[in-house]
Amino acid sequence: MPTIDIDLADFEKLLGINYHGNMEKLDEDLAYVKSEVKASNEKEGTVSIEFKDTNRPDLWGAEGLSRGLRCYLGLEKGPRQYSIGESVLDVFVDAQLKTIRPFIGCSVVKNVQLTDTIIRGLMQMQDKLDRTFGRSRQKTSIGMYCLDLLTPPLSYNVARPDAFSFVPLGFSEEMTLAGILEQHPKGQEYGHIVKKHSNYPILLDAEQKVLSFPPIINSNDLGKVTEEAHNVLVEVTGTLQQTVLNTLNLVTTALIDRGGKVYSANINYPEDPAYPNQKVVTPNFQNKHLTLNVEYTNKLTGLQLTSERSAKLLPIAGLGVGEVTQETVDVLVPCYRIDVMHQADLVEDVAVAYGYNNIEPLWRDLPTTGAPRPEQQLINIARELMVGAGYQEALNYTLTNPESLFTKMNRQPTPTVDLFNPKLVTMTCLRNWLLPGLLEFLSVNQSVEFPQKIFELGKITLSDESCETKTRDEEWVAAVTTHANAGFSEIKACLDAFFRNFGVNWQIKPTSHPSFIEGRTGAIITDTIEVGVVGEVHPLVLEAWKLENPTAAFEVNLQQVIELKKNHN
Repeated sequence: MPTIDIDLADFEKLLGINYHGNMEKLDEDLAYVKSEVKASNEKEGTVSIEFKDTNRPDLWGAEGLSRGLRCYLGLEKGPRQYSIGESVLDVFVDAQLKTIRPFIGCSVVKNVQLTDTIIRGLMQMQDKLDRTFGRSRQKTSIGMYCLDLLTPPLSYNVARPDAFSFVPLGFSEEMTLAGILEQHPKGQEYGHIVKKHSNYPILLDAEQKVLSFPPIINSNDLGKVTEEAHNVLVEVTGTLQQTVLNTLNLVTTALIDRGGKVYSANINYPEDPAYPNQKVVTPNFQNKHLTLNVEYTNKLTGLQLTSERSAKLLPIAGLGVGEVTQETVDVLVPCYRIDVMHQADLVEDVAVAYGYNNIEPLWRDLPTTGAPRPEQQLINIARELMVGAGYQEALNYTLTNPESLFTKMNRQPTPTVDLFNPKLVTMTCLRNWLLPGLLEFLSVNQSVEFPQKIFELGKITLSDESCETKTRDEEWVAAVTTHANAGFSEIKACLDAFFRNFGVNWQIKPTSHPSFIEGRTGAIITDTIEVGVVGEVHPLVLEAWKLENPTAAFEVNLQQVIELKKNHN
């Protein structure tokens, strides 16, 4: 959970309330924005605040936190309106950045009065946004500069690793971009983001002075903001344009809350299909409109609110209200509320403004008695039958990778459900059959005495556009036997015993399968429907898994077999 440290006196000044050291009262008020006092340091005058809700990055600073609380505490009503002055800066983007770090957003904030406390708070917010919302700077990273030291226009370019040298923030000697990645702590931490490219991103002014090496480090000369800086440039680079613009809005509105006046910047993109708009003016503080359905609100909350009552609660949560009808409310979502994406988010804000403690609990009259699924008894029987046949159960991970599912199994790839952001190269997708996991299990247990007979009864995951999650899980069963004399007859006898005791008629039909030996492979048929495959494992597959003994196996769609059995009964 995100935790921030704030200067209590500074926060009280922004909020307009003096807590006089009463941390219990502060903790009570923080509950409105799903946070609490984690610790307080009376000597230093600071308070650590932990957020239970990680989707409100607009609160991760004293400015945003006070803004969010003022409405709930009755000190403000509705969203804050921020105005933007005319553009005072041009930024030109190199076309080569489209495959590296394509997007940038900038704002200029003038006449802002910075103190050491404010600067430390801004740096803390920047770090929180970089690490969480920016996915450790992979999606977005933030830079702030003293505008008076820069010569516009700016150029967001690419450079060879040894083409530019500058003094990175916190150092006193010039270093090349490659040297920064090797020697600077930030380069060592975030260098993997750019090392895969032959050219690196770089931000320059009109005199070719280096502002920063995104997303690694700012220049010590131009990218160090002090109390003497009254005009500040905010810059955000990243891989997703909307995320870049959202992050820019969060930082810029915080500086406006400190008394600054914001001016926009013209971002000039190259004429390239990767950039739908060649000129983008940033920042953009335009409100977003969403419709709140009253019936939907009452369904989720259990309340009996009218549209007029809902319209009065929304400003308490810091949201604006447009047209109100008997059934709906037009809601104005401010630019800094990037967490509001669906009307369910609006319902939550209505409930918080109404007060969770004011909602009367409703206990269900219907009894709910736990019971296994109807098919679970048949699944348990199937497991007992395999154990009775002398096979030991194995439990493998449902996460795997295409190499195990297809390459090592000597078969062409089929659709899988892939992870969007895998952490391990060995776990990038969900399995769509069980046999590869059993062969991998055997490959790491070659020292165990033979024969080895194992099975697995578990779920596989398949793509299915008709389901709400676009995927569906099915119960499958697979078995493997491996020893010097393992063959088709042995595994067929096990399969026959399984089906006979399970009470299902079956037969084998000759077939071909790349994971099994041609002529020693059969399709498993029940009630004219193919439900699996049985055979001797192909030598190429054995070699890929480094298995020395002959191996025979079968795999059956148990869920389909159970459905057929239930239909016959």
